[in-house]
Amino acid sequence: MDNERNEELHEATRENETEVGRVPIESVEEVTKLFGAFDENLNIIEAETNTHITVSSDTIDIKGEKANCEAATAVIDKLLYMLRRGETVDRGRIRYAIDLAKEGNAELICELVDDVVAFTNRGRQIKCKTIGQKRYINALKHNSLVFAVGPAGTGKTYLAVAMAVLAFKNKEVEKIILTRPAVEAGEKLGFLPGDLQNKVDPYLRPLYDALYEFLGAESFKSLSERGVIEVAPLAYMRGRTLSDAYIILDEAQNCTTEQMKMFLTRFGEGSRVVVTGDITQIDLPRDKRSGLVHALDVLKDVEGIKQIYLSHKDVVRHELVQRIIRAYEKAEKNGKHYGTKEQEKA
Repeated sequence: MDNERNEELHEATRENETEVGRVPIESVEEVTKLFGAFDENLNIIEAETNTHITVSSDTIDIKGEKANCEAATAVIDKLLYMLRRGETVDRGRIRYAIDLAKEGNAELICELVDDVVAFTNRGRQIKCKTIGQKRYINALKHNSLVFAVGPAGTGKTYLAVAMAVLAFKNKEVEKIILTRPAVEAGEKLGFLPGDLQNKVDPYLRPLYDALYEFLGAESFKSLSERGVIEVAPLAYMRGRTLSDAYIILDEAQNCTTEQMKMFLTRFGEGSRVVVTGDITQIDLPRDKRSGLVHALDVLKDVEGIKQIYLSHKDVVRHELVQRIIRAYEKAEKNGKHYGTKEQEKA
């Protein structure tokens, strides 16, 4: 037993030994791009990995405890690889690379470099920025029905619209249908001006914005007038059979169970369906259960249906959004629930 204990102590000591990692550099310019203005990126890497980083004539040297040094070395190596492939490196990407490295998955960051999903109307490349997004895109490519669940800012709706436009341009579908439940989240539809379409348009605005970006305003207007693109509240889907269409149901956490069943039984041959939502943002009345929560449970083992769960790590908005989401998740784990009892049980 003493020998085993001594071996454990020696192993722990080796883990805490100070090591030096070295990453070769090709130019001073790439180091400047990597570390950012006033070394702001360098400061993030050092703080998040608890290492000390210096630059010599031909290497970046990383000093710290073994595990920390290995993580920081891997992060810098992969980020330099991305820079050399023409990618940009920002604080969000750096923090994501650090998270992967701490999990022992730093090599996965390289999988995101050449993975172009689509092009915007102005020619900008849209790529997966996280491994979660990559799994989401793969699911959209290979399944007729995909549920994407995750917090705001993970690209659930945006990427779904990108894939819908791509499928339409490739003549894989004949039309695109985007829909949302028009739930009154603290606001009253009756106080909004105009007819019913005018009243629900504010709820559909994120869908319009994504379509404008991929099609351009003129093309979107023309396709809408021809009925090729339809953006409508969920209530408009009742009684229809939707064939050869790419159908996106957004904000699905605000569907009732009856609405969700109605929607999922609408699509016909040649159609693809994407259901997106955030089960932490349910705005239904207290006596209504979320149709998204119910569907995820009922359909979890059905062949041909894929469920993708995204987390704060997949948030691609401002890095502060990640911190906000983590804070709310921590509060909920500590018992600070704000949903209905029915939703909390779900």
